[in-house]
Amino acid sequence: MDINRPENEVPRRVDQAAYDDAVEVALLIHLHGSAGIYGPSCELCAQLAVEEINAAGGLLARPVRLRVVDAFGDPSAVGERVHRLVQARAVDAIVGWHISAVRQAVAPRIAGRVPYVYTALYEGGERDPAVFLVGETPSRQLLPAMSWLHREHGVRRWCIVGDDYVWPRGTAAAARRYAPLCDGAVCDEVYVPLGTTSFSRVVRRIERERADAVLMLLVGQDAVEFNRAFAAAGLHDRCRRLSTLIEENTLLASGAETTQGICASAAYFESLVTPESQGFGARYVRRFGQDAPTLNSPAESCYEGLLLLAALAEKAQSLDVPAMCAVADSVAYGGPRGEVHLRAHHLEQPVYLAEAEALEFGVVTELPSLVD
Repeated sequence: MDINRPENEVPRRVDQAAYDDAVEVALLIHLHGSAGIYGPSCELCAQLAVEEINAAGGLLARPVRLRVVDAFGDPSAVGERVHRLVQARAVDAIVGWHISAVRQAVAPRIAGRVPYVYTALYEGGERDPAVFLVGETPSRQLLPAMSWLHREHGVRRWCIVGDDYVWPRGTAAAARRYAPLCDGAVCDEVYVPLGTTSFSRVVRRIERERADAVLMLLVGQDAVEFNRAFAAAGLHDRCRRLSTLIEENTLLASGAETTQGICASAAYFESLVTPESQGFGARYVRRFGQDAPTLNSPAESCYEGLLLLAALAEKAQSLDVPAMCAVADSVAYGGPRGEVHLRAHHLEQPVYLAEAEALEFGVVTELPSLVD
């Protein structure tokens, strides 16, 4: 399915009466908590994808309908909430951006009964055959970024600051392996609970270590609070920050005075200058207006997730998970990230490095694929 059709092409619209037979997709995103900062833009990007899929004929000739489910809270409780929806046959698929602890709670509870498209970057290692993964992993996203910072800015001494759950700890383990490959070392690691608002103690530890760079593995509002404390201590003048998650909303919330020296690596930035990305941005603004929540990687990944679900279903001619698994490695589609392919249930895609310029990201380079 190619939803990036020419502007003058008349779409095939789904018959309104067919909505009784809609494909019900649970959009599992954070509406509250540290990751709630991504929620509004995630919901709008998913809505845009659904509208475009339906305008192009739907999914297996059926319209798609979203059911937004809040991923905030105890992961076990979220997993049970999703399990009840699947058990009641209230949803046909799950798509969404949420933390890895939620993914680990959801996947075993749904037990492959419906396809599950997980759109967030993550620590790697997911092998559940019912889970299809849009997001980046450390070998593709972190290793080349650390190498670039060593080559371009002489970064050798790293400190890691992360929220205390599976994604930061798994990514930090990868960073410890990567640092020596980049002529460096991880000098200190500190983990904080999700929802932390005070980082003064953490900042003092970084200052004592005389780090060249901090690897930020913080979610949403936690990254905002860290950036403010980091800049208040004057560390932004002499220590760089790298994150594989920080995005445009976080820059806006942090404030322009806090963002000097921030680098990020991701498969999508709002400022990415490609025809596909610019076309997506134009459609988003045309649909939701200039004052819509800022586009960012978590939000765009929800759009990608729905495109991937549609491509899998079209290739398999079914929403059946085993049928999708049988064709997964032959699935490809075009979207805001360009032409992408599914391999071993992971999306193969370009990854870029960007540097903060006040409240925006400027894309510096496309990162090479490096062997872990």
